[in-house]
Amino acid sequence: MTIYRLFDEPLFPDPAEADPDGLLAIGGDLSPERLVAAYSGGIFPWHSENSPILWWSPDPRLVLDPARLHVPASLKRVLNSGRLHFSLDTAFGQVIRACAHTPRPGQHGTWIVPEMISAYERLFALGLAHSAEVWNGERLAGGVYGVALGSVFFGESMFFAEPNASKAAFVLLARWLGDRGCTLIDCQQTTAHLLRFGAREISRPEFLRRVASGLASPALSGVWSTDGASV
Repeated sequence: MTIYRLFDEPLFPDPAEADPDGLLAIGGDLSPERLVAAYSGGIFPWHSENSPILWWSPDPRLVLDPARLHVPASLKRVLNSGRLHFSLDTAFGQVIRACAHTPRPGQHGTWIVPEMISAYERLFALGLAHSAEVWNGERLAGGVYGVALGSVFFGESMFFAEPNASKAAFVLLARWLGDRGCTLIDCQQTTAHLLRFGAREISRPEFLRRVASGLASPALSGVWSTDGASV
């Protein structure tokens, strides 16, 4: 299986050329142009601090159709408690850094290295990257960030500083997106709790078709906002 090396042009090989784990290419940069080209082609970067940039297109791909969102009863009780508040695009830098630095079971180090943070903050400034935050009073309790192109949201990472806060952020973001015409949420990696929310695995060809269709739809870009009401 060939792994391609990228050069200056923000171009990618056919995702069907990825290896069985989904690795497609190495190298290149994290410029906005290359990142937009990557996501538009069903590809995302994921690498460690001492590694070259690695580009992935897994098959199958975990996705969530916003209309199929399922909220477990235990999480509904958290959302209905009135102690949390929801916001959008108000603390992108805090969210991405918390995703980078919050310890995760079985994980040593982080793939959200400083160059990744800088790259996604550039996308945020362009209105292409977004964050959803859940607050307990003035404390940032959890959040999620990702990239929006057309009517597709490409989820990148989430964190929690309090139990269930990242799940609350994801559910509230999925509801908000669904209400505004989002056709697909890319979850990238399969996890048990995302499956419980109604996410499902689809083949790479189906994923690429869904992305292409979403890119032709009205954009969800710009600065996002909500009224910050209790959730």
